[in-house]
Amino acid sequence: MAQTVLHLRSETKPLERRSPLSPATTKALLDAGYIVNVERSTGRIFDDGEFEAVGATLVPEGSWVDAPKDHIIVGLKELPESDDPLHHSHIQFGHCYKYQENWDRYLSRFARGGGTLYDIEFLTDESGRRVSAFGYYAGYAGAAVALLAWSHQVVHPATPLPSIPMYPSATPLIADAKASLASAYLHNGNQHPRVLIMGALGRCGTGAVDFCLAAGIPASNLLKWDMAETAAGGPFTEIAASDIFINCVYLSTPIPPFMTFDSLAEPGRKLRVACDVSCDPNSANNPMPIYREYSTYVKPTLPVHVEGDGPPLTVVSIDHLPSLVAREASESFSGPLLPSLKVLDKRHEEGVWVRAEKVFREKVGELPASMVGK
Repeated sequence: MAQTVLHLRSETKPLERRSPLSPATTKALLDAGYIVNVERSTGRIFDDGEFEAVGATLVPEGSWVDAPKDHIIVGLKELPESDDPLHHSHIQFGHCYKYQENWDRYLSRFARGGGTLYDIEFLTDESGRRVSAFGYYAGYAGAAVALLAWSHQVVHPATPLPSIPMYPSATPLIADAKASLASAYLHNGNQHPRVLIMGALGRCGTGAVDFCLAAGIPASNLLKWDMAETAAGGPFTEIAASDIFINCVYLSTPIPPFMTFDSLAEPGRKLRVACDVSCDPNSANNPMPIYREYSTYVKPTLPVHVEGDGPPLTVVSIDHLPSLVAREASESFSGPLLPSLKVLDKRHEEGVWVRAEKVFREKVGELPASMVGK
């Protein structure tokens, strides 16, 4: 039987440094009998030499397009906009199963080319739990950006937060957050911000809590909300009464919004920064319907016009937050993903891949016939 070939492509999204394969998991796949081709990349957090050192074959950047059709293309974020059909099986975040903008156009590329999308977000075990996720470091990085944004706004209320550098590890990020907060305290009566974290008991919320504590926010200043606190349904006045709000709740169905323009316009609002880690601005499931676009690490915050007597309000809506600490995030993600990758040679009978392909086929079935070439 021919060996299964995985082709790790270089990411094209600006500032996306994460990788679904680390050098360690690549070596494990090679030891398990797989062939792993790795595209050269100057943007990936792992150097090309780290993959070459464990035995991977380095190939030119972008060469996946011309790879044999039976090679499995492994990536992270969605591909650049195009109408070109896709012929391979792809493992990636497609961001097209929840009817995001242009979801049908993206999915139709697979349908027209005979390819398959194994969406990482929908790789699940028998209980429906994702086999691997970036949730912890998404919350971790989201809290970091939120604290930096709050600190900057307190000190410089008339100017937006400048671009944020990509960090080689979490240690210098924590140091910068501490320094930024220390400066802000001098302009805030030496008071720590009050931070409300929604979904605090999940992976994402745990990461947000951990970063706040690492940056020196006292535990008494953290409001850790989860299902019990939100059971009555929003909007919640406690959000406007906090200095920072961090949403770590992943929703698959619509619920009453956590906040609205009206709820934020009530007298006495303290909220300065709202960070949407889950970040689905164009989805009907968005529980923060006060913004409609993504921010970036180049432009980390978006202004939100709110009536009332409160301070300026900004939203953080970066859809690749874990890239801020890409090495830790990639290593923590690729490890749990490895057992599923090891059974890719049996993907037509192994549960995780069968389930993912079933979702793909169901979503393709929702496309208009004109978009799939029928």
